[in-house]
Amino acid sequence: MGTRKKILSLLLMIVLLLPIGMGLHVEAADETKQVDVLFTHDTHSHLNSFSTIVDGEQKEVGGFARIKTLIDEKKKANPDTLVLDGGDFSMGTLIQTVYDTEAAELRMLGFLGYDVTTFGNHEYDYRSKGLVNMLKAAVKSGETLPALVVCNVDWDSMEQTGLSDGQQQIQSAFETYGVKDYVVLQKGNVKIAVLGVFGTDALKCAPTCELIFKDPVEAVKETVEEIKKNEDVDMIACVSHGGTWEDESKSEDEILAKAVPDIDLIISGHSHTELKTAICHGDTYVVSCGEYGRNLGSLSMTQKADGRWELTDYTLIPVSSEVEPDQATQERINALMDTVDTNYLAGFGYTREEVLAENAVEFNSLDEMGTKHEELNLGDIMSDAYIYAVENSEYFDGDPVDVAVVPSGTVRDTYTKGNLTVEDIFNSFSLGIGKDGVPGYPLIDAYLTGKELKLAAEVDASVSDFMTTARLYCSGLNFTYNPNRMILNKVTDCYLTRKDGERIEIQNDQLYHVVTDLYTGQMLGSVMDLSYGLLSLQPKDKDGHPIENLEDYAIMEGNRELKAWDAIARYMQSFDDTDGDGIANVPEYYAMTHGRKVVDDSKNIIDLVKHPNKFSAIIIMICLIVVAIIVLVIILIRKLIRRARKKNSESKEE
Repeated sequence: MGTRKKILSLLLMIVLLLPIGMGLHVEAADETKQVDVLFTHDTHSHLNSFSTIVDGEQKEVGGFARIKTLIDEKKKANPDTLVLDGGDFSMGTLIQTVYDTEAAELRMLGFLGYDVTTFGNHEYDYRSKGLVNMLKAAVKSGETLPALVVCNVDWDSMEQTGLSDGQQQIQSAFETYGVKDYVVLQKGNVKIAVLGVFGTDALKCAPTCELIFKDPVEAVKETVEEIKKNEDVDMIACVSHGGTWEDESKSEDEILAKAVPDIDLIISGHSHTELKTAICHGDTYVVSCGEYGRNLGSLSMTQKADGRWELTDYTLIPVSSEVEPDQATQERINALMDTVDTNYLAGFGYTREEVLAENAVEFNSLDEMGTKHEELNLGDIMSDAYIYAVENSEYFDGDPVDVAVVPSGTVRDTYTKGNLTVEDIFNSFSLGIGKDGVPGYPLIDAYLTGKELKLAAEVDASVSDFMTTARLYCSGLNFTYNPNRMILNKVTDCYLTRKDGERIEIQNDQLYHVVTDLYTGQMLGSVMDLSYGLLSLQPKDKDGHPIENLEDYAIMEGNRELKAWDAIARYMQSFDDTDGDGIANVPEYYAMTHGRKVVDDSKNIIDLVKHPNKFSAIIIMICLIVVAIIVLVIILIRKLIRRARKKNSESKEE
């Protein structure tokens, strides 16, 4: 009996311990998978923190040193946090001037611990050569770099027609860097595929891009199928430079989410959208955190029983002055910024911290340029600066500038109260590069007829509500528009003004001297497309001959282009020193508006229909034709119904 008791006791112990062992095994097998993600997009070279207007208040925001602190805090809690970026990491501050030699933005993303990024339209601003040199400089640095992914470059089409020199160079640079359609990352017990895609609107906003791209949706479908076929992954994420828009039918990343339901997460760049709540279509989440690194997106996802993922936490963390900057990161940024003074600003006679003017004026915020359709003082001062710089250049030929034009899409930030430095001014208008290969878009000389100037006002009044980057701010051109009138017939008054405010009536056939920046000229075609060809502006030389290549009409000072940002800097320096401290002061003139763009919100029927232009007649005719076609279709349908009824009744009688 003693032996039997021992055996029974042993068996009982095994039985008691077996569920525990089995329970541990089952728990490990059924362990819920979870992933944490941090993300940004559209940081636009904003490595340093900066002063701007947020919700009506002047604040210091952003900065990679603060973002590094936040990333480190998150990784301390979860070392397997995935860090993603949605493109447009370049072009927006002075550091972009060494984009092609230092690759500062990409290197800093690597230093901060980003896993993956993609290309935005502004990565092509310095043309093929600039992009190629940037990628090579990044690799040459030997530093840790994020993976670069984009799945819809159409190499096959380009190879069939023969690669251009620029396309060949980009292809080689992509191979050197290791650009792929997608990458697979292991984060803890979660295997994640991350693909990248370049949007349709992004391509329209990249006039110097030489690459050809496949349809984003179709390319992503093919890539996701490839991932599902070849990779055993738990999650599929997409870093997209497509954007989201208020009109869901045109919101590219929402269209993508609906068309490719196997994607679990889309980091949506390009439109600078700040989504307080994630957009969800099916099991696909679309997220955005706004531009310039003002927020760091943070989210957590948990895998469901069916293998798909649920968003369990989502927040936009403000990158504010309350966040302590990481000193090692700031030191790296400072070292890179020093190369800007030496390699770029010295050629203009500036240093980045040089104070150009003191400002006590409250300028409108950058956001207001997209939400307010009226005269804004930020546009006023920039357009005035263009005329000042041209007419006060030692190379000025004496032909007065009639109109200067600044579209909202070229303005990158506002001016806050306090000292305005060279860096502040550059950052407010930081786009592009000229034919001379020097960063910064040049001002260009062109001539338009009086009729075309009126059309330009109509573009602003009628088209810019659909394309807010096309809102125009002018010096020398004043107009009144009624938003309630018929499209393409909203402008009710349009005239020129001299410096003394004298009104000058516009003569339709006369040529007028217009100054704007190169990017605006290059994007003119896209704006015109929105009018379906009804509005046509053809820049001309002073003799009235059409301009074929706008780059050839850059305003030159000897062998140097007059850059748009430098024009603004010179204007700031020209102001009077009103408080006697040796520094110019922004005049109170800019604290108010001056009737350059007047909104007449009348709904009076007479005001809505008086003075119709030719576009009204065209639109009315089109509407009448459409109505006539509808009426004819209805008549035809009724006849067909009658015939069908007649046949039915005849067949019943038989």
